[in-house]
Amino acid sequence: MTSSGAGERVVVTGLGAVSPVGIGVQAAWRGLVEGVSGAAPIASFDASGFSTTFACEVKGFSALDHMDRKLAGRTDLFTHYAVAAAGEAIRDADLRPEAMTPGERERVGVIFGSGQGGLKTFQEQTRAYLEGGPRRLSPFFVPMMIVDMAPGVISMIHGFRGPNHSVVSACATGNHNLADAMVAIQRGEADVVIAGGSEASVCELGLGGFAAMRALSTRNDAPETASRPFDAGRDGFVMGEGAGALVLESRSHAERRGARIHAELLAVGAAADAYHMTAPHPEGAGAILAMERALAQAGIPREAVDTINMHGTSTPLGDSSESAAIRRVFGAHADRITPTSTKSMTGHMLGAAGAMEAVASVLSLVHQVVPPTINFQDADPACDLPYALNRAVERPVEVALSNAFGFGGHNTTAVFRAWR
Repeated sequence: MTSSGAGERVVVTGLGAVSPVGIGVQAAWRGLVEGVSGAAPIASFDASGFSTTFACEVKGFSALDHMDRKLAGRTDLFTHYAVAAAGEAIRDADLRPEAMTPGERERVGVIFGSGQGGLKTFQEQTRAYLEGGPRRLSPFFVPMMIVDMAPGVISMIHGFRGPNHSVVSACATGNHNLADAMVAIQRGEADVVIAGGSEASVCELGLGGFAAMRALSTRNDAPETASRPFDAGRDGFVMGEGAGALVLESRSHAERRGARIHAELLAVGAAADAYHMTAPHPEGAGAILAMERALAQAGIPREAVDTINMHGTSTPLGDSSESAAIRRVFGAHADRITPTSTKSMTGHMLGAAGAMEAVASVLSLVHQVVPPTINFQDADPACDLPYALNRAVERPVEVALSNAFGFGGHNTTAVFRAWR
């Protein structure tokens, strides 16, 4: 592999997904376009004592489809999801790591994050300690829990020795990892980077923590309708889980090896609210900066944007402030954009959200379809954009934005362009 360098254009050559609406990119995309809700009563533990008893869990997943039993037993579920999504993306990109030379493997990086890492492991090991003392703790407790084990294990499985680390920024994690991957390619540190995010925090501590914040929907009688971004009756987000992965590659390297290119990653803009630990800035100050910086870095006019996969969590303040920010950035052109929120179907996948929504944005460019925001019933005057409501919208899509915002005031916007 010939080294990439400054000024390289960065393209997407592989996609992978583990989501509440389907395992694998084809199944997940079909679920999104068809408007399938991934929300249901929690099956992985007894949630009857919680104020919220449902979530968007991944169904039918087996780690043994993606790794051997020994490795599966020594890693947390969030790593299982990451390995599965990354493996699919690698196959989709036709990278064939088994055929690479040692030198070629040194030019492939893995930059993959998680918002909470091995929360289930933390919960289980805390219980073991309280019941039996320090002798009950597993020697794999720490490596199972730490966020950077996901990219570490991916690299070990495939032998990739390029840049390898995690960016953690709550629900902006996926986009921040894409940004670091893009920079690594443009600096010439790697020719290829597998980037994304993973989360598996639907457990007692995860659910209880968000419920205590009163951040979650409590529509326990109809969970499939609970995630309703932009609707006047929205009452909080729905927890989700899974992973999204993208193979990013320098254009020159992709073309030399005859790779199929899905789309081009033009930029990832980032900014801070500098406002509150958990609440978004009411006027969307950080979101405005992130979108403006992304467009400036991408070198494209506002009028070129066709769709935005919004952060759109189904929280009262979040949806309205983001909508206002889009109005501020795009002006009259906001009425010609088709925004959507796939969280209406997947729930909020937290540290995996940005990556999964980046996958969805790329697929919108490939298929010229904007997935719907489902469960919309009653208009909210504070959310007045022409969203894709309840049904997918077929339209020309040349440029797609993907917003991901996180607790701590982190704001990110990824810009993708169709590849022709």
